[in-house]
Amino acid sequence: MKMIKKYTGVMLCTAVSLSLAACGPQESSSEKTSSKGSELVVWEDKEKSIGIKDAVAEFEKEHGVKVKVVEKPYAQQIEDLRMDGPAGTGPDVLTMPGDQIGTAVTEGLIKELHVEKDVQSLYTDASIQSQKVGQKLYGLPKAVETTVLFYNKDLISEDELPQTLEEWYDYSKKTADGSKFGFLALFDQIYYAQNVMGGYGGYIFGKDKDGNDDPSDLGINNEGAVKGAELIQKFYQDGLFPAGIVGEQGINVLESLFTEGKAAAIISGPWNVEAFSKAGIDYGITKLPKLENGKNMSSFIGVKSYNVSAFSKHAELAQELAVFLTNETNSKKRYEQTKEVPAVQSLASDKAIMKSEAARAVTEQSRFSEQTPNIPEMNEIWTPADSALQTIATGKADPKKALDQAAETAKGQMKAKHSGT
Repeated sequence: MKMIKKYTGVMLCTAVSLSLAACGPQESSSEKTSSKGSELVVWEDKEKSIGIKDAVAEFEKEHGVKVKVVEKPYAQQIEDLRMDGPAGTGPDVLTMPGDQIGTAVTEGLIKELHVEKDVQSLYTDASIQSQKVGQKLYGLPKAVETTVLFYNKDLISEDELPQTLEEWYDYSKKTADGSKFGFLALFDQIYYAQNVMGGYGGYIFGKDKDGNDDPSDLGINNEGAVKGAELIQKFYQDGLFPAGIVGEQGINVLESLFTEGKAAAIISGPWNVEAFSKAGIDYGITKLPKLENGKNMSSFIGVKSYNVSAFSKHAELAQELAVFLTNETNSKKRYEQTKEVPAVQSLASDKAIMKSEAARAVTEQSRFSEQTPNIPEMNEIWTPADSALQTIATGKADPKKALDQAAETAKGQMKAKHSGT
């Protein structure tokens, strides 16, 4: 997700060698016996510990251990682990965005998990794949999210919703007057721009023969990406997006316009469900619209996971806790408390969960989504791609030239920082 970028400015850092993943304290074979009476520390996302309260209590009772849950912004937990792990004050289990996995592994911050295939098969393919580097597993997914379309029912009814992005352009052309707007999105950021560029065939990394991200195959400036960027530029050039929607404060402007009833529809994510509800907006949620080529708009799948710190003194027990927290029963309980869509396959058709319009929209849009790359080279994509998109949005650069420059910059940075990995 770069929903995740919303919280981190886009997570991630750089690394050295996959061999580092083996570092950190190792537990002995007698750990299960010696761990009785021990304390595990879990770093949970902000305001989400309520979702695992009952599961934690049950685990404590079954294993005779104490589990301390500490809330921290989940996209910043790896940064804290870099300091707290070696100091012995870090967690046993932490929460991470899927696109930080590769960096965490190369830095030796999280442990490989040894989980049976039948357990791994519980989760959706995209969510469990986000936890792998090569063929090794480093976490278990607990929630999935992707961008969706929010619309204000007081301004536009479900029956009136344009079905394509081009139709939304036409609708906005009739609606936007400088103070009120039709459709809005943060298209000056690659996380959101990929909704359009991906639908036309643009991509971040191609795949190698094993299906892994191939950083030597960069698609942010291919023909499809450029076509998508040209359509994006039209929304800005024709005054359909306000000037304030570009740059660091863009997200605040976008959300304020929606909560103030000044935008008919925006692209956002399930992380805003509660905020928009509290604002008193009568909103609907649906998948993203199609494009004129007949394909649905694309999106990144964001995955939240539980991962075991490489510095845990009770790593085996910590893995057991991660498996327990993400099983079908506890994933459903977590959803009931947090409303975050679970990553368990069977729950995608659970009637109680699918009563939620947000859950249905995320599930449907996931069919047209792609996994956010989790390799360390992704660190070198966000900034040059966003910079290019901002010049496109402000009309300072031709889409092709801007994306070509972004690709050249990204390739240079990848060569300088990752050629030895």
